[in-house]
Amino acid sequence: MTERKLTDLPDLLATLDYPVPRADAAAAFDGVTLLLADGEVGLDDAVRACPSERFADAGELESELYGSLPTEAVGEPGQSEGDA
Repeated sequence: MTERKLTDLPDLLATLDYPVPRADAAAAFDGVTLLLADGEVGLDDAVRACPSERFADAGELESELYGSLPTEAVGEPGQSEGDA
């Protein structure tokens, strides 16, 4: 199993060939765990939870993934990893 930070999501999604069916995208990320602010989620499970059957590009898939995660999962508003 591979653990990746949520900030790695764009790079992960860029590895797919688009357009891609949801099932194929989910299968590509089997065994990848996203580390979230409040826990973790299997990237394959998160992709399966997206409403679209097919994704035209990485931006569409990323948008649906972020939209499906609770606010707490991606951190507090106004916070960033770069703030010290």
